[in-house]
Amino acid sequence: MFKKLAQKLHSEKLKRSNAAINPLEVDFDDRKKEFLNKLTKNTVNMYERQHDIKNFSKLVLSDPENQSHNDIVDELFSKGIIDPLEDEKLLKLSDNSRFLRDLGLLDY
Repeated sequence: MFKKLAQKLHSEKLKRSNAAINPLEVDFDDRKKEFLNKLTKNTVNMYERQHDIKNFSKLVLSDPENQSHNDIVDELFSKGIIDPLEDEKLLKLSDNSRFLRDLGLLDY
């Protein structure tokens, strides 16, 4: 009788050890929810980043022959608009006390 009981316990132990455990079915409610929420947030962020990159690339590479931005800038300069990237203008701007106060680089 003892021998049969030992064999039965041994066979049950083997069944339990050979059974595959699905980690999502184990009752780790709080940790599982936290993991899935974090996974979902990361997935959404990755998708949005990929979507933004794809849209930006499509916009930038839509028409590489299009030089309309240069035409617009040339037209503005012909109307008398001053080039903000000239060395004189940059020097004047860097010496502008109001601008430097706005940036927090000077005390009031």
